[in-house]
Amino acid sequence: MSEKTEASVNLLEQEGDAAADYLEALLDIADLDGDIDIDVEGNRAMVSVVEVNQGDLSNLVGADGEVLQALQELTRLAATRETGERSRLMLDIAGHRAAQRQMLAEKAREAIAEAQRTSAPVRMDPMTPFERKVVHDVVAEAGLASESEGEEPTRFVVIRVS
Repeated sequence: MSEKTEASVNLLEQEGDAAADYLEALLDIADLDGDIDIDVEGNRAMVSVVEVNQGDLSNLVGADGEVLQALQELTRLAATRETGERSRLMLDIAGHRAAQRQMLAEKAREAIAEAQRTSAPVRMDPMTPFERKVVHDVVAEAGLASESEGEEPTRFVVIRVS
């Protein structure tokens, strides 16, 4: 492993550890039970809070994941403060993002099939940056092209047959 790669992995691990410390304190304050898993996926730290003992972490997810999104931003700030580097970590709570990723991948596969069947561009509904990233990854894996169009908060993905 090159020195640069090793330094990147060490920074991501440090980022994950800082996020875990922040989240553990938050769980203690809120008197919630949860295990924290840290992983490095690609060039991003992945931190998951998993329910234990039939615990309910749904309040940390919120309707449509808006509380999760806010907690992710706060966790990124805590990691940035600790490492001195801008954090891009992804936070998942109670498997919400994992389930969302699966659902989005299925929608993307349906849109890919339509684009292949019609040879016409397929425009998907507006999505968050996380959702668009999932769709772009699925489209690239299928060998097609995609791009984001529009302005936030109505930015969307267009899938094209290459």
